Amino acid sequence: MQNNTISVVIGSWGSYNECNERALGSKWLDLSDYSEWEEIEEELTKQGFKLNGIDEELFIQDIENFPDRHTNWDYVHPKSFFELLKTSGILDDEYKFKIMEAYIDVMGADSFLDRVRDKGDNWDDDIYLYPDSSWYDLGYQFIHESYCNQIPDFLDNYIDYERYGEELRFDGFHEYDGGIIEIR
Repeated sequence: MQNNTISVVIGSWGSYNECNERALGSKWLDLSDYSEWEEIEEELTKQGFKLNGIDEELFIQDIENFPDRHTNWDYVHPKSFFELLKTSGILDDEYKFKIMEAYIDVMGADSFLDRVRDKGDNWDDDIYLYPDSSWYDLGYQFIHESYCNQIPDFLDNYIDYERYGEELRFDGFHEYDGGIIEIR
């Protein structure tokens, strides 16, 4: 299974309220398997959904592998969500998926979705990951590599690289679950 696979169960309010055979929603749908929303509609129709009838009002009933724990998916239409994910490129590009995970970890899903709406597939411009890095690593890198300063070895013991790295928060650096992310 690819790391950038987001799967959903799509439900309909009509079937949910009627407690019929579709009340528990669709089978799990891997969104990276679909190019267009119409393909998902075809799959739902094959599963017995009546999209021009009782099942016309859809919602995301369950979701896997999307790094947001706060969204109330009952009020997110699966078509708009799918189209935003396609626009973002995260379903086709594993590195963009990693950037999205880190971004949502520090900024939240709503901010990510707004950024995709505003910038389209360029949403990740000016976002840089430093995976497996700590504030110490970032401070060390900036002092020794980015600024091209020649620090004598004996001064290394007196420099608080971690504290310096933490100060970079004011320049758009954030700590996420897997390292440091820079958002410009």
